[in-house]
Order: sequence, then structure tokens, then C-alpha cells
Amino acid sequence: MNKQETGRRAALYVRVSTDAQREEGYSIDAQREMLEAYCVSKRISDYELYTDGGFSGSSLERPEMKRLIADVKAGRISSVIVYKLDRLSRSQKDTLYLIEDVFNPAGTGFVSLNENMDTATPIGRAMLGIMSAFAQLERETIRERTRLGMRERVKSGLWMGGGRVPFGYDYDKNRGILVPNRDAEIVRKIYDLYLQGYSMMKIARAVGLKYDRMAEQILLRKTNAGIITYNGIDYPGMHEPIIPYETYRKAMALHEQRSRRGLVTARHLLAGLMYCGYCGAKMRYQKWGPGKYKIYCYSQDSGKPHLVKDPNCPNRKLWAEEVETIVMGDLFAVARSNTTRPADDPSVRSMADLLRERIASLSKKLRNLYNLYAESENDLLRDTIRENDRELNMLQRRLEEEIESGEQTRQTRELCREISTLEDAWDLMTVSEKQNLLRKCVDRIVITGEKIDIYYRFGESNTKKEPF
Repeated sequence: MNKQETGRRAALYVRVSTDAQREEGYSIDAQREMLEAYCVSKRISDYELYTDGGFSGSSLERPEMKRLIADVKAGRISSVIVYKLDRLSRSQKDTLYLIEDVFNPAGTGFVSLNENMDTATPIGRAMLGIMSAFAQLERETIRERTRLGMRERVKSGLWMGGGRVPFGYDYDKNRGILVPNRDAEIVRKIYDLYLQGYSMMKIARAVGLKYDRMAEQILLRKTNAGIITYNGIDYPGMHEPIIPYETYRKAMALHEQRSRRGLVTARHLLAGLMYCGYCGAKMRYQKWGPGKYKIYCYSQDSGKPHLVKDPNCPNRKLWAEEVETIVMGDLFAVARSNTTRPADDPSVRSMADLLRERIASLSKKLRNLYNLYAESENDLLRDTIRENDRELNMLQRRLEEEIESGEQTRQTRELCREISTLEDAWDLMTVSEKQNLLRKCVDRIVITGEKIDIYYRFGESNTKKEPF
């Protein structure tokens, strides 16, 4: 390595990714000094420094690494010299790629000072494969330890630490938990407005957020209800919830419903709910004189051919006001009938509530066991922790199944309670509130001539025949 080819130079590659590495002696200056001292000892006078500061070795997506590869492929580099193999890369695949596919085809040697490796020799080439394998093993071991440590941290109710702290919270490093901040009131307002039926765009404007997507991301975050999700599993957090879990559950049920059908904001009460009983096409409002509208089938609208199901559909055009009167009259009758239904017995505790209590109790027990194990490791404690951990996972799965199976029943009961006083409040509601409440109650309205079939979301359906 003490001779250089004419027109080619040595490349001294230096990388540091964190402040901790700088403190441990891997600083850019320290690496450069050792590499330059090596060049002096080998009488290498023509060299260039390639420095990547603040970049991880897990990827080759580094500015100076890209420049180095380009120079090697262009035939400008005689050898690449690093202080330690992991400065080049921590990935076995990337290391072998650089040596076998970049350096060797260009006739470029590789030297690592710490491992005393020189690929110009057979032993150096053999050592390369061994050392790169160990570099990747070390990286994967660190990643696995970090992952397991993070999981245990979250299971104990602590926040994951670092990274992005959820909107509405600050991170208390001393206690390891989230703490609501002054933006928590904005989070509460988002849920309140959403459950009132407002769109994400209107909510974002009302609370001062730039994009409606930001408001939706806040709405969907379980952290607001005291839950930490890690790798797809929910754990009860030790932080203070901004909203009750019940509020979050109601918001998610409404979000799922809106996702399926979309939030209608048209000015017409029944828009988006009506279907033709003859051809199955949607039905729409059409202006018919001053302040008057009729409802007719989209198959009869040649201006929207993509919505036509049958160009010869025989369905009638009906006065919108009369259809609305019939639909609302029937809904009010259903609402009145719900006032006579027995209310849910508050003394009866649901299986989901019992499971949540058991999960909370077991989580607390596990935290105590982990503390004991940290003070005095023994096989009995370890086996007890594993047994309780298995039971906790089983209870969490049962809770998810219970929530899923009971969701529809709870939604039905809540909806029945909500519409029980619908008639009295109807005239006080805005058009938007009327539309969104109506869509929570009615799945679709099928009009076939003079017959109107109303299909409700809570399992009832009524047929009305009225002269028009």
C-alpha cells in the first residue's frame, strides 16, 4: 500500500453519527488524525478526505459516501482507508456490496486500521467477511435490546421517550410520562365539535389548525384517551387522559360510519340517502319552480351518464317537500316509540368493563414484579412474570373481541337514546346538524313510484305509501 498508481489517490473516509460517538473517541478529528498518521507511515502523500458527520452507518444514503462511490467508479481512487470497519457501514450486505461490487471491479483496495485489514491480501479478504458479519450482528443485537426495552417500558405505562410527542402533551423526562399542556383544550374541542357533526375542515379552522388532516390525526390518536400503542398492541398508560375513553370510542364509531358513507354537507336534507326502487340508481333534488324541488332518478339525467343504471327507468318525479315530510314523520314516530323502551340497567356491568379492570390490576402487578426482578433476579420471579404476561395478552385479546362484538349493540342503544327527544329539538337544529343526525339514523331510502321504504341503522324498516 506504500505505492500509488499514477493519477489515483487514496480516500480517507470518516463517519460519525452521534454526539456520544464523538465523546467515545470516534470524533471526526480523531479519525482523521489516525488515518493521516497511517498515510505518513505508508508514504502515501496523495489522499483526499471524505467526511460524513451526523449520518448513521445503517444506510449508504450519505452525501460523502455517494461522492466516494462515484469517484471509485470513475477510477480516481487507488484505495479506501477507514479507522474502523463500522465507519464504512454497519450492514454486512452494504459492506460486501462496497467491496465486491464497487471497490474490487475498479481495482481499489480497502484498509481498516482497527481490524488490521487489507483486502490486497488473502487473509484480509477472509477477515472482511468475518468482521462485516460481526458488525451486522452487533447492530441487530442493539436493535433487539432496544426493541425489548421499549416494549417493557410501554407495558409499564411509560411513554416511549424522545421522538414526536403527541399534540396536547409535553414529555416529562424525569417521570417518563406525558403531561397535558395548554393545547389539551384544543384536543378536547376537536372531539366535541366532531361529535356534534362538524366536518374536519370546519373543525381545523375553528381551532386554528392549518390543515384538516392535522385535526383528523389528533382525533384518531389513542394517546388522548390514556392508551399507548406500540407495535399494534394497546397498553394502559400512566399519563393523564385528555378525554374519557368513552368519548374516544364514540368518536371512532362515528369516524368509521363517515368513512363508509362520507359526511354529507349539501343543503338538501335527504341528499345522498335516496335510491331508485326500479333501477337502483341514486336519486337527486332538481329545482322545479321558485323555491320548489322535485326528486327524480339519476337514470333520467342524460347529463350524468356515469350514474345512469337504466335509461328507460319509469320512476316518478316526486315533490321533495312531501318526501321529506313523510320521512321525518316516520323518524319522529320511531323516536317516540323509543321513549317507551326500558333504559339500560346501570347496575349491570359489561364484560368489557370487567376485562378492563382485570387488565389494569394485572398491569400494576406486573410493574411490581418487574421492580422486584430488577432488585433480585431469580427463576421463580421470571416464571411468574412470564405467566402473568401471557395472561395479560390473553385478556387484551378478549377485550378487543368483546369491544368489536358489542360495538353495534352499544351504538344502537346510544342512537335510540339520542333520537328519543328528536322531535322537540328538531326546529332548533342547524341544517348541518339535521343532516348528520339523519344519516346516523337512516341507512337508505328506497323510492319506488309512490312507495317509500325507509331502512334504519338500528334494524327497523318501514314502508310508507302516500298519494302525491
